[in-house]
Amino acid sequence: MILKSISLNNFRNFEKKHFNINPNLTAIFGNNARGKTNLLEGIYFILKGEGFRESREEQLIIFNEKNGYVIAKLEDKINKDISNLRIDLTIGDFGLSKSFFLEKTKKGRQSYLKNLITVVLFSPEQIEIIDRTMSIRREYFDKFLSSIDSEYKKRLTNYNQALRKRNKILETGFNNLNLDAELDYWNKLLIDNGSYLILKRREYITYLNSNTTIDSKEFSIKYIENKISQERFSESLQKELLIKRTLIGPHRDEYNIFLIDKSAAKKDIHMYGSRSEQRLGLFWLKINELKYLESFFKKKPLLLLDDIFSELDHNNQKLIFNLIGNYQTVITSTEKELTKLINLSNNSSYDTIDL
Repeated sequence: MILKSISLNNFRNFEKKHFNINPNLTAIFGNNARGKTNLLEGIYFILKGEGFRESREEQLIIFNEKNGYVIAKLEDKINKDISNLRIDLTIGDFGLSKSFFLEKTKKGRQSYLKNLITVVLFSPEQIEIIDRTMSIRREYFDKFLSSIDSEYKKRLTNYNQALRKRNKILETGFNNLNLDAELDYWNKLLIDNGSYLILKRREYITYLNSNTTIDSKEFSIKYIENKISQERFSESLQKELLIKRTLIGPHRDEYNIFLIDKSAAKKDIHMYGSRSEQRLGLFWLKINELKYLESFFKKKPLLLLDDIFSELDHNNQKLIFNLIGNYQTVITSTEKELTKLINLSNNSSYDTIDL
């Protein structure tokens, strides 16, 4: 299944625009602030039901408007059947509301999303997964695993709710005569849900470490579990009462990515990697997202690349174009010279959009 076209109405900076999308590669060119990322976000939005920038959802609608919508057509590549998608956006007294339609029939969000194309986004901001704090890395893996496993998403929500409750008890623990009983209840919830999170994280890390190579570059990832058990809770209780925070559990897990050189030496790219190596490490994660989603859902995801080429050297740019040829891809860039690399790559056809 591929994305054929998308129409944006009062979405971000687009009042009314229609775009056709090439089944192989679509390159969106334009200066900054022309709407390249907004178009990419429109594609992400119609296929995921949400935007990808950390702003208030009301900002998805163009300034001073109360209503907007996004329409798209999907095509089954085998039988050529067309699916029509639409999401309406309305700003009301309680913020933004969204209505989902498939073939003009209103659907619940999960029912709408159930059979659509999966999406993998690679944007400049995501470099923070590599070069920022461990909490951002944990959030990345949690979001990805939640997108493919509804049980993981439910368990993660339960875990975080129990964690907040337990931390609240630790804050007032010295005045609570029933401290042990209350903590025991939340400990059991954290152990039950946290054990599932650790299991699924471990499975995905095993997958990543069995798919280590991009061209001649090899990466690995080390997953450090913060094991969760009643025994560990008992051992850490006095320290937790002092700092008033839970110290045991997967909310403190660690992920560290390494670049492996020809002598098998490992370089921690978070601390010692060049900017280009860090971006390539992030792309290694994204390529494995693509492969895993394709294997899991038995259909190819759509790849969105938002202005990622500016900080890559020429060889890494060529590498990425050679890798993305198997997936329908939409890229944005300010550099029109990128078409030379596109022509040299294995993509059989492409279209350009100028904004």
